[in-house]
Amino acid sequence: MNPVSARLLAQQLICPQFTSPHDVVEWMGAVQGQEYRLMRWAVAMRTRKPSAAAFEREYNEGRIVRGHLFRTTWQLVAGEDWCWMLELCRTNALRGLAGWMKSNGVVIPRAEQDRVQQIFSDWLESRGGSSGGSAPASAAGAVGGGGAVVSAAGAAGWATARKADFAAAVAERGLAMDDQRLSYHIRLAEYSGLLCSGDLLPLKPSYALVSAKLPGRRSLPREEALALLALKYFRSHGPATLEDFVWWSGLGVGDCRIGLEAIREDLVSDRWKGLTFWRHRDSRTRGMRSGTVTLLPSYDEYLIGYKSRHVALDPDLSHRAHNNTGNFWPVVLLDGQVIGNWSLPAGNTGGSSPSPSSSSGSCPGSGSSSSPFSNPGRGGQPRIDLFDSGITCGDEALSREIARYKKFLTAR
Repeated sequence: MNPVSARLLAQQLICPQFTSPHDVVEWMGAVQGQEYRLMRWAVAMRTRKPSAAAFEREYNEGRIVRGHLFRTTWQLVAGEDWCWMLELCRTNALRGLAGWMKSNGVVIPRAEQDRVQQIFSDWLESRGGSSGGSAPASAAGAVGGGGAVVSAAGAAGWATARKADFAAAVAERGLAMDDQRLSYHIRLAEYSGLLCSGDLLPLKPSYALVSAKLPGRRSLPREEALALLALKYFRSHGPATLEDFVWWSGLGVGDCRIGLEAIREDLVSDRWKGLTFWRHRDSRTRGMRSGTVTLLPSYDEYLIGYKSRHVALDPDLSHRAHNNTGNFWPVVLLDGQVIGNWSLPAGNTGGSSPSPSSSSGSCPGSGSSSSPFSNPGRGGQPRIDLFDSGITCGDEALSREIARYKKFLTAR
């Protein structure tokens, strides 16, 4: 077994099988959506003809949804999967959120939570996002110790709100709260099933009512949901270990074993360097072309989706791809192995790498302790920083990948 080529094929990073961004997200189960603009490339690069516009259309239609699910972090999931995935991870997500709130000395009583969610619901409903009634009672309980943007799919009957809109709405109702507390309320409204992502705006997220944007979405019995999640993970991320699945899902080992055992007949196992890896029995094993260069966005599933990142990343170089606090940077792959960093050209509008002052921190570049994003490429070209000056990507292969990224920005 060659785990590198098998993962590249399963993750649709080479020889992609899909034309629709939605179909990629549904195949992957969940795609990390931490970086609001580069997440578009993370999905589109896995399609046959990457297009930023196609991603935006399907996002605005509710076929792709962004929110805090597994590991209480940002992810993209298929619209039809949102509700059952939320039910599966809600308990763990609320536990994690409660821990963050406690560490920041924030306590939100149930009465305040219900009142704020009613304000969110009223604001959106009055602007075209009907919830069919009052805001739902929160599933969370008491936790812890600018103007409307009419949806591009407005004919379907929903509106979207920015965080600033919610801030103004709660202030109008006489509630004073800082930005952090408002952020917690928005997160709680997600976990209660009230809010999901709204339209895809250039820089900041927006929100819509689940009942308006994702009506009639299915629920699943827990064991069936665990089996389906395991299927999505191992078909798209395999070969992967049980520990990889536990990490990616944020669920307990017991739940992950239940999911794996439920689909075991659909999987095959391989031993590699003393570890047991699982992949779908129909997984592709051929299609790798030597000399393939890939510009991988920050927080991409190819790295963040595993504990066993050593398959593609030399442990001695891991600090060049991510730090110990969970921040990941864009990297260059050569035949599936991480060999460097890349950053977006100045003035780019299709995606944005974090600046050195952002939450992503600094990433050591070639011969420098500063972030590579502090000196973006010029002339419309991404900047490439290889870890080893003796490594060569091959000008032709690198030029093809840069051209593919540029085409993604303009394709309709």
